[in-house]
This record gives sequence, structure tokens and C-alpha cells, in this order.
Amino acid sequence: MSELLLLGEDGVLTRAGLAEASAFAKPTGPLRSRVAYAAAHVVPKAHADNTPGRPADIDWDATLDFRRHVYSWGLGVADAMDTAQRNMGLDPAAVRELVTRTAETAREAGGSVVVGVNTDHLEHEDASLAEIVDAYKSQLAHAEDAGAGVVLMASRHLARAARATEDPAAAYRRVYGEVLAAAGAPVVLHWLGTAFDPQLAGYFGSDDWSAAADTLVAIIEDAPERVSGVKMSLLDADAEISVRRRLPASARMFTGDDFHYVGLIEGDGVGHSDALLGAFAALAPNASAAIQALDAGDLDAYRRILGPTEALSQQVFAAPTYYYKTGVAFLAWLNGHQGAFQMVGGLHAARSLPHLSRIVELANATGALERPELAAERWNGLLALNGLHGSDARAAASAADLIGARA
Repeated sequence: MSELLLLGEDGVLTRAGLAEASAFAKPTGPLRSRVAYAAAHVVPKAHADNTPGRPADIDWDATLDFRRHVYSWGLGVADAMDTAQRNMGLDPAAVRELVTRTAETAREAGGSVVVGVNTDHLEHEDASLAEIVDAYKSQLAHAEDAGAGVVLMASRHLARAARATEDPAAAYRRVYGEVLAAAGAPVVLHWLGTAFDPQLAGYFGSDDWSAAADTLVAIIEDAPERVSGVKMSLLDADAEISVRRRLPASARMFTGDDFHYVGLIEGDGVGHSDALLGAFAALAPNASAAIQALDAGDLDAYRRILGPTEALSQQVFAAPTYYYKTGVAFLAWLNGHQGAFQMVGGLHAARSLPHLSRIVELANATGALERPELAAERWNGLLALNGLHGSDARAAASAADLIGARA
């Protein structure tokens, strides 16, 4: 099979040539110029009850093999975060098991792993600040006992509780201060914008990012030895650069901006961002090859390899952005990292076929199809399963030719 079928918003099928697989080479040693984590997804058992509201029934072999794939390209894994469907289908029991298993896999593979610590196991929404602190500490202890690094995730409970106080910024400083004091090693703070989770509106005490940044920086200044970095996911490159310049030298900026990561990682002469990206789970070979180019001092190659992938990432993360996990899992399926296009909570149905077709088109154009023939077989087969066949594309082409001849 040497071609792809592509489906337009109008339902018309067209054909595109299938590009060859990129000849990216795995690194022979650690990546040096940037620290890069791929935020990984989870793979459910294909036969499980993967419907909304049901507990996650994880295919652990496929899920952990995907992390080994990321490690083989020299990237770290950021796990049990929003890409793994935290607050969107991954229940607390599955989170705990994922943290334990992914930390063990990292040790075996010699890879670096950080995991999300949150308050999402609380059974009631209106938790007090004290309950939120205890919830954070409980998950923090589990993550550290497992041997994983920690990303202190943005908490829906904290966003809700802080809004109800007279001084939201003070509430954030209190909660983060108490949790950081309990950390056994420096952690990464997490700032997730409303495009990823609307329930996090006003995080760090304000809807104005510059005012919220004042609170974030104050939290770090209160305990600089306990914060190793910030993962910032506001999809606003200017805001990220502004905050990056305010961080102490001991704290890295990890871009979570899946729209503008190429320039942010490259830097601006004053500084650069490292990476903690869901996009890099879908683009591990490309990301690795680009950072290897930076390691070699070849900025042109970096831009040539990674630059075109931004359009693909922007499609995966298109509004509503919180459904981007569907695109990440879809690409993992196309590339042979899972046997079925299934997701926890039925989230594989969150994107339309034309949306997925555009992902296929851009992945083909940017070298993100690791096994092009397999990807074409699976995608064309998915279209056929939905009653869309290659004969439709031939008919459309013939009609277009006829119209052109008459013109």
C-alpha cells in the first residue's frame, strides 16, 4: 500500500502519496542541550468496558512498552499527568498503580520519570485548604516512595477553594508552602491554562496571567531550594518568556506550549525553555533528532526537523484543546504502539474522522509516521469500517476531471 486516503470536512475522499519513514537515529548517549520529557498516555485493554464513567482497565504491557519506546529515543517520561487522562477517565486507583509501575519501568530502562501529584482522589468537590494540603501530601508520599520525580499539578480543588477566600493569592502560597515543605526533593510546579482544563480558571489567584505569575514567583521565592522548575501550559509564548526570565537560576522553565515549542526550546539569546510536552509523546523520534541536532550545534537541522511538526501538534491540540489526548493515542495506534484505537472513558470518540484525517496528512508530511505502511493500512481500514472506501476517492477524482474537461 503506497497511498493514504484523506477525508475532507465535506465528506469527499482524496488520495495522497505515502512518504517514506524518516531516517532518524536513536542517540548513542544522553541528550545534553535540553531536558525533554514526553507526557505519555495510557492504553486500555481493547476488550475492556472503555465507556464514559467506567474505571480504567489498563493494558499494562502496551502502556509500559510505550514508555520504553520514549526512553529509547533519549527522552524522559512525564507520567500520570493530564495526557494520561487525569480528571478525564483515569481513576485514583489506576493513577496509583500507574505511578508505581512507571517508576519501576524507568529504573529498569535507565530513564528519567516525573509523575503528577494532585488532589483528584478527594471524593468531595468543596474541600478545605487543610484537606487539599493533606491530599497533595498523600500523593506526594506515594510518588516519592515509588522513586519518581514529582510534578505538583494544578488542582481543581485548590482553584475552587481559593476563589472562595478573601485573598486567593495567599491561599495558594499557604497550600504550596505546606506541600513543598513536605517534599523530599525539589519538584516541578505545574501551571495549566483553561484551554486544557476550564475548571482551573483563575489559577494562582487571578485570570490575569501577569498577576498570577506574581503569585507563582512568590511561591518559588518562599522555598527556592524545593522547586526545580515550572511546567507552563498557557499556549502563550510571550507569557512563558516573561515568566521564564523571572525564574531563579535554580528553576528551569519546562514549556508545555504545544503550539509554539520550537522557538521556545530554541531560545532567544537570553534563555530557553526545556520541554515537558504531550506533543513529544506523539513525536518522540522527531523531538530526539531535533535535540541531537542542537547538541551538535546544528540549529538549521533543529529547525528543519522540528519546525514542521508544530502544524501537526496544533492540529492535535486544536480546540477544544482538552481532547488532544485522542490525537496522541491515535498516532500511537497508527505507529503500532497499541493494538486498537481505544481510550479510557471512550475518549477515542472525541474527535471527528476529518479531524483525524488532517492529523494523518500532517504526520505523513512531517515524518511522524514511524511505520508508514502500517499507518496507511490502519487508517484506510478505519475509513472503510465507517463506509468510506477508496472507490469513493476514485469517483470524486473522476468527477473533478469531468468538471475540468467541461470548463
